[in-house]
Amino acid sequence: MKKYILANGAFDVLHTGHIALLNYAKSLGDYLLVALDTDERITEAKGYSRPVNNQLIRGTIMENLKAVNEVLFFSSDEELVNIIQTYKPDIRVIGSDWKGKTVVGEEFCKEIVYYDRMNDESTTKTLDDYIEKRKLIDEWKDNYFL
Repeated sequence: MKKYILANGAFDVLHTGHIALLNYAKSLGDYLLVALDTDERITEAKGYSRPVNNQLIRGTIMENLKAVNEVLFFSSDEELVNIIQTYKPDIRVIGSDWKGKTVVGEEFCKEIVYYDRMNDESTTKTLDDYIEKRKLIDEWKDNYFL
C-alpha cells in the first residue's frame, strides 16, 4: 500500500531549505503531492512585490524535482482543505515555523510532521540579502566609477 505525503506552500524563490524539506517529505513515503499557493494568494499574503516567480514557473520547477510526484494549486483555505480531503495524505510535512500556529486543514491530516528550517533560510531572507548586495554594488559603482 502506497504511503502518500503532502507538502504545501508558495515555494517562490526555491532555495536549499525547500529542497531539503521536499526530499525529507518524499523519504517518509512513496508519493509526494505539493500544493502550491496561487499568485493571487501569495500577493494577498506577502504584498504586491510577490511572488517573484509566477505560478507557471513555480509549478514547472516543482514538477521537475525528483522528489515531487504531483503539483496542484490552491487559491483559498477552502481549496487547500478540499485537496487534503480528496488526497487523504498519510503525512503532511510543514515547516517548523508553523509549530503552535493554526494549520489549515490539520483536522483532516492523519499525521503532521514539522520540518526544521535549515540555516535560517527563507525566501524573504534570500530576497532581502539580494537587495542588500545590490545596494552595496550600486554604492561601490557610484564611488569608483563616476
